[in-house]
Amino acid sequence: MKKKLLAAILVAAMGMSLAACGSSNSGDTNNTSDSAQTSDSQDSNSDSGSEKLSGTLTVYMPSPTDLNTAYIEGFEKKTGVKVELFEGTTGEIQARLEAEKDNPVADVVVLASWSDGLSMKESGQIMSYPEAENADKLYDDWVDEDSMLFGTSASALGVIYNTTLIDSLDADWSELADAKYKDMIAIPDPEKSGSCKDFLAGYMCSTNNDWSAWEGMAENGLMVAGANKAALETVTTGEKAILVAGVDYNAYSNIDKGEPLQIYYPKSGTVINPRPAMIMKTSKNVENAKAFIDYLMSDEAQQMVADAYLLPGRSDITCDNRTNVSDIPTFENLDWNTMMANSSDIAAKLNELCQ
Repeated sequence: MKKKLLAAILVAAMGMSLAACGSSNSGDTNNTSDSAQTSDSQDSNSDSGSEKLSGTLTVYMPSPTDLNTAYIEGFEKKTGVKVELFEGTTGEIQARLEAEKDNPVADVVVLASWSDGLSMKESGQIMSYPEAENADKLYDDWVDEDSMLFGTSASALGVIYNTTLIDSLDADWSELADAKYKDMIAIPDPEKSGSCKDFLAGYMCSTNNDWSAWEGMAENGLMVAGANKAALETVTTGEKAILVAGVDYNAYSNIDKGEPLQIYYPKSGTVINPRPAMIMKTSKNVENAKAFIDYLMSDEAQQMVADAYLLPGRSDITCDNRTNVSDIPTFENLDWNTMMANSSDIAAKLNELCQ
């Protein structure tokens, strides 16, 4: 009897042991499967390797519209996150942020002005994201030391002219003040165009506030022609022959469409203006916002930037449809903090000169 009871106990114990082994093996298999699924989800949903994303994201960005559309479609496909987009000039985006300050909406903001991005940093509106994917591949000065501003694209400011009115042109900034260009020149409104505002601040920074060229152009009828698109249109239509401080990507795009335009960068230099992408401190969708910042620096999105005639933020990606960073002469000794502090006053003064 005792032997039968002992045998029964041993059989039961062996059964429990086998069951436990089976459970352990099954758990390992499931964990491996879950891990693989999570890895697949990470690969398909975010370059940063974050867990599967969901929900929404609100993004404020300046033009070009085609690039913004490509960004949104690519990010939504990659992550499943639904993006709500507001597109406007830097001035319009800033006005909207101000109007919404008591009930903030934006998660990510992109501006066409690095100095305006620095102002947002100084006022404590944006958050740091030191783990941003591919940030180490940006040009050295296109990400700030606190990992708050990411220059994922950029434009340079040049001189754009109508080839049906002028055969060729290579005058430097100061030479454009010559009376032979009377009533021929337009400029974007620096109080509407963040790029133009930063250019003027950079010009003054590099020339120790030498206003003589701009005073001369103003005396010769320099026209302030609205934001970038409207300003370029005055030259495309032939209303004016020359646009100074025009954003270059607009020119390259229109030239490829067959418009009678040409662009050059004056020999004394210009400003290459990184377009900062930033996460708002008030974001209600921080993980989605981080994934979007990562996406802007991905191979896919950076190629979209190049296709849109902008300068890619990553130094390992170049363009074959426009002049690259290495071939654009730039002003020396630019101090973006000084430019940030003075840019609004400089913009206002230029408009006063042209009234």
